[in-house]
Amino acid sequence: MTESTAGDFFVSARQRLVLRLVIDGAGWVVGLLLALVVRYDGLDGFSNNGAWGGLVAAGALAVVLSAVITAVVRKRYGRTVFGSFEDVRRLTVVNAAVAVCLLMVNRFFTPRLVPDSVVLGGLVAACVFSFGARYTWRLWYERRSRPGKDAERVLVFGAGEGGEQTITAMLRDPESPYLPVALLDDDPAKKGLLVRGVPVVGGRGAIAATAQRKRATSLVIAVPGAGSSLIREVADLGTDVGLSVRVLPRVAELFGAPIGVDDIRPLTENDLLGRAAIDTDVDAIAGYLHGRRVLVTGAGGSIGSEICRQVTRFGPAELVALDRDESALHALQLDLDGRAMLDTRNLVVADIRDRLRMAQVMQEHQPQVVFHAAALKHLPLLEMHPNEAVKSNVFGTKNVLDAAGAVGVERFVNISTDKAAEPISALGCSKRLAEGLTAAAAHTYSGTFLSVRFGNVLGSRGSVLTAFDAQIARGGPVTVTHPDVTRYFMTITESVQLVVQAGALGNDGEALVLDMGEPVRIADVAKQLIKQSPRPVDIVYTGLRPGEKLNEVLLAEGEDDHRPAHPLISHVRVPPLADVVLDSFVGLETDDEVAEHLRVLARTAMNPLGAPAESPRRVW
Repeated sequence: MTESTAGDFFVSARQRLVLRLVIDGAGWVVGLLLALVVRYDGLDGFSNNGAWGGLVAAGALAVVLSAVITAVVRKRYGRTVFGSFEDVRRLTVVNAAVAVCLLMVNRFFTPRLVPDSVVLGGLVAACVFSFGARYTWRLWYERRSRPGKDAERVLVFGAGEGGEQTITAMLRDPESPYLPVALLDDDPAKKGLLVRGVPVVGGRGAIAATAQRKRATSLVIAVPGAGSSLIREVADLGTDVGLSVRVLPRVAELFGAPIGVDDIRPLTENDLLGRAAIDTDVDAIAGYLHGRRVLVTGAGGSIGSEICRQVTRFGPAELVALDRDESALHALQLDLDGRAMLDTRNLVVADIRDRLRMAQVMQEHQPQVVFHAAALKHLPLLEMHPNEAVKSNVFGTKNVLDAAGAVGVERFVNISTDKAAEPISALGCSKRLAEGLTAAAAHTYSGTFLSVRFGNVLGSRGSVLTAFDAQIARGGPVTVTHPDVTRYFMTITESVQLVVQAGALGNDGEALVLDMGEPVRIADVAKQLIKQSPRPVDIVYTGLRPGEKLNEVLLAEGEDDHRPAHPLISHVRVPPLADVVLDSFVGLETDDEVAEHLRVLARTAMNPLGAPAESPRRVW
């Protein structure tokens, strides 16, 4: 923090310098005078000993030395905020240097200007005087900086570093919309502690009583590293007594910057459900992406576009974005480049169902790394149209795999889903077959081919939480399939980190599965979001849809939870799926036939490089 830091004091830099020199110089004059009075037992003894002349000379010399040494230190080490801890520390050093110089100069006078004990006593008195002046100045400034009477009265949960920074930010901005009236912390040792005059009154159990006593209207959860379970519990306590709940960004979002009032924001789904992101090995990632040609299919979607953003950070030689939606590619280029001229061949409009087109694209761009995110993903629609799931998720994946293998791709990462474990839906079965095809490509081609399996993604297009937000905005009702249905959730950033890291950690034919903690009850999520709404919203239970599970699983029966590289990432061996299995779809005419055959294949056709255990009933 420098002297020019915003919100320092209501004077210019030159005025602050003059003020500093005057205070520090006056400190020495007063200090030496007090030390002489003590030394000679009062003013009479002081006058009788003829010390006035020496005092004036020593005082003048101390003022000059203080100004010169301060100027030299400022030029060498930079400026400090007036009254800060760094300023006090530096003042102590400067005053000590002044005292040493005075003692040395004193040796050249006979008699001495002042006794050496007076110099040492003056040093102590000067420091006390200057420290007191700075404290008084800061006290006046902080009182002047407090928010006005119209500020919202808030409780702050968390008396740690985050809470202290939050309180400071609120109280040092006269335009702050928040006035902290009490702190809460579950650590009983902190009860009674004062943080800039704001008391710690108890733990989370005291929220209701404190809100009533202090007439608070809001609650700020000031724990940047708080997990979703803590946030949910504290938010529940706050909303139950009518408090508007807000939070600080997570540590990763702060980028090391101090907390400001503008960082305080309302609760989001990420706060209620998100988990700490996995520790990404940046060096490993940079090693296989830097200077490489990277191609992303489905680049216009939620996951594909985030992959593009993260890959760009590591300096690829070329990033090729492929999608069948030209508008999505337009939006992606605008996001990545700040412009959307659509004038580069690295934006590819193509459909993964077109086998010839995939071969042409791969031949033109010769990618070394491929992230395959293109897929159909909406479970209810694919239950009605399972043949479309087969065309995109199975045959489309096969087209991309063969085209990439033909040009010698080094790493191929297929995006899968937790619905591929013990699948019962057309979506899950088609993605399970895609995992098997990816494992088979690992046996066929020279590169590394693997899959990544994860749960529902917060903020992705069509996610349940996006639907909840829209329903709440319309006034409801919020529709939930079943009171006990649970799902695993991940943030987009976390899921894509896993995808990108898979290219560095995964081995041929594996599926990498993130340990996503405990599944979340969807009805509880709906209730949490409704609590943030200013008006009541009803929940309507519609019943489980065809192909939908009550509870998802991450690992299928027989899959070992093996974690050799990272404690949160399981490596699962996926049995390869032979090409002959795809031929078995020939001749299936109706959606019911395709759906049933998908389920048969997903359950029984995963023997290594084998054919399906049940033969298809009809050949086209």
